[in-house]
Amino acid sequence: MRYKFKYLLIALMMLSVNSFAQNKEVLPLWSNSTPYVNTAEKSKIKFSPTLTIYHANNPNGKAVISCPGGGYSSVSTQLEGHDMASWFNDMGITYIVLDYRLPKGNYLVPLSDVEQAILTTRKNAASWKIKPNKIGLMGASAGGHLAATQSTLFKTRAARPDFQILLYPVITMNEKFTHKVSRDEFLGKNPSTELVNLYSCDKQVTRDTPPAFITLSTDDTVVPAQNSIFYYLALLKKKVSVALFAYPTGGHGWAYKDSFKYKKEWTSELEKWLQEVVK
Repeated sequence: MRYKFKYLLIALMMLSVNSFAQNKEVLPLWSNSTPYVNTAEKSKIKFSPTLTIYHANNPNGKAVISCPGGGYSSVSTQLEGHDMASWFNDMGITYIVLDYRLPKGNYLVPLSDVEQAILTTRKNAASWKIKPNKIGLMGASAGGHLAATQSTLFKTRAARPDFQILLYPVITMNEKFTHKVSRDEFLGKNPSTELVNLYSCDKQVTRDTPPAFITLSTDDTVVPAQNSIFYYLALLKKKVSVALFAYPTGGHGWAYKDSFKYKKEWTSELEKWLQEVVK
């Protein structure tokens, strides 16, 4: 009986700790009307993008806004978003998941959402215990393309992320190396050469592009490794700080899965990078 009570007490303590760790709030991304609409919204099928803010118990001033993947046809908010919240919070980082709208005929829709996410985070920096110059974007797969696009084509200083974390990202719209689903959903099936070049992030890097952490699996058959390599080389050329970690196996879409053989390696490297580069 005594042992049962002991285990019950431990279980209750764990529940209490987990509840405390999940100190979160969900906010609508837009308080009023959105600047762009897609075909679904024109058909009166409404989806309201949100920010889920996971507040760290002991914040260090850094914030990461996560843009999950999904090929621009869906948003993998759990696997490439919420599942990493506790890990980032344990590092003292405020972690924010962006559930963005899909292009559905208008690529400006997700682009406006990610820009608004950064502006909203900066606006609330003081109350969320964030340093306004320590706000980064993280993106996986197509979400990596969204994060890298905002990192290279930001319109104002306030909308520029201070760093970028890219997991097996889509980078190029070149049909030979891109992820076809992401390209078709983002730009349509017959985009102009100008649009293909504009939204190939490796072609838009400047000296003002923020530092980048990139990780991928070499055997990724969904998003070819060349995407990350092109971006890495473009960043090097412009002398932008960049770290690239390529693992021999793992395929695509592993995010924070325990089944990914190199989970310990990539998470450890990112922790060190966040300490050394994002000071």
